[in-house]
Amino acid sequence: MSGVLQGKRAALLLLTSVELVVFLDVSIVNVALPAIGAALGLTVVGLAWVGTAYQVTFGGFQLGAGRATDILGRRRMFQIGLAVFTFASLLAGLAAWDWMLIAARALQGVGAAILIPAELSLLTAIFTDPAAHRRAFGWWSAMGAVGAAGGVVLGGLIVELLSWPWIFLINVPIGVVGLFLSGRLLPADDVPSLAGVRARLDVPGIVTGTAALLLLVYVVTVAAEGDLDALTLLLGVAGAALAVAFVVVERRSDDPLLPFRFFRNPDITGSTLASVIVGAAHVPAFVFLALYFQEVRDYSPLESGLAVLPIAVVNLIVSRTLIPSALAAWGPRMVLTLGMAFLAAGLLLMSRLPVGADFLTDYLPAAVVFAVGLPAVFVGSTIPAVKAVEGHETGVISAVVNTAQRIGAGLGIAVLAALAEARTDAVDGPSDAFAVNEGFQLGFLGAGLLAVVGVLIGIWLIRRGRALDEQPSDAPADDDESMKSADAGA
Repeated sequence: MSGVLQGKRAALLLLTSVELVVFLDVSIVNVALPAIGAALGLTVVGLAWVGTAYQVTFGGFQLGAGRATDILGRRRMFQIGLAVFTFASLLAGLAAWDWMLIAARALQGVGAAILIPAELSLLTAIFTDPAAHRRAFGWWSAMGAVGAAGGVVLGGLIVELLSWPWIFLINVPIGVVGLFLSGRLLPADDVPSLAGVRARLDVPGIVTGTAALLLLVYVVTVAAEGDLDALTLLLGVAGAALAVAFVVVERRSDDPLLPFRFFRNPDITGSTLASVIVGAAHVPAFVFLALYFQEVRDYSPLESGLAVLPIAVVNLIVSRTLIPSALAAWGPRMVLTLGMAFLAAGLLLMSRLPVGADFLTDYLPAAVVFAVGLPAVFVGSTIPAVKAVEGHETGVISAVVNTAQRIGAGLGIAVLAALAEARTDAVDGPSDAFAVNEGFQLGFLGAGLLAVVGVLIGIWLIRRGRALDEQPSDAPADDDESMKSADAGA
């Protein structure tokens, strides 16, 4: 790691390692599902819930966890989240019944939801020097991107070399070591008084906001799996009603869970919108790639995972070498915009993959272009928001950005998978593989067009930032006076 991280490398390694494990657990189970189903007698619906339970709680609990991070302390919440995640991983690895595994996966999601806002808040607090901050967030974006791309590969290797419980049990020693080191490597928190905690915790906001997010994330996730029935729609209506109640509660609260003044800051609004696009574009792309290699190219699950491995490798190289320099030269808004452009270009190239695509000439160039953009959009959609608020508000803003990405992922899969399936059904081609590939091509095209929308969001952020920069020094700021300048991240 670079010399700018002198004395803080161990803390960065701890935080980014936990980040990698959390995002690996989103996809690492996919290749193990047949073995899990055979061992525990899970139906197709039950197997789907092995992934869904994690996604729902991961997305639903982040807002409340982010606020708790700002009030109770960064290190304390990091340790609580890691302890919950580690214990849940142990339960999942020891699960002897289907209900036990699904419950453990839901608890893993709660732990992940606590960890991510605390981790981002710690990164912001520890790495205050601009060069160190850029380097640290470059590594953070690498771990998120590698986790997204590498879960299938690692899951396949673990299942083949060991057995399916080890995809969960491998987290346990990492978590134990992380808990031991966190007290030594991470800065101590100010101990809040119990009275102060009760006054600031906004329990009505946490209850209505978390319940609304849980229901809405659940509905979006189930819709992505094609199981949207009357009960699910009713739960969606209940989630929307709770969201309205949350808005009413927050407007009346003296110390709200989510101050709506945040969204008068264009960097926060832009980061949130960009995060929705990031999730909606890149998560379906990995789903389509895995299915393309298995259903069109007839790869095994492990071969399919290895085919995606170049994306993880390029992610790591770009994050290590290019992202910090680009942040220093152009700022996160431009990095976001360029990253979205690369993401769009890579996805549009993938939309032209033929049935008999050559790995080196047809797939690999598209994968490399896509991989260059992925860490750029991760870091570019996060830094503007967390730099636009005071240090004691980074937890809740981190939660907003990450929840937006989870919701975007569910919506993207639901919409693009439906389009792909409709296209496949409508095609009368020379083979089943041809028809399926036509659907995947449309799915990649839709993801690419979403990334184009992300480019427009990035351009808006750049123009808005320049307008603020050109304001006379005595001009009134657009944002609430308690907010930082919207261009603090540039």
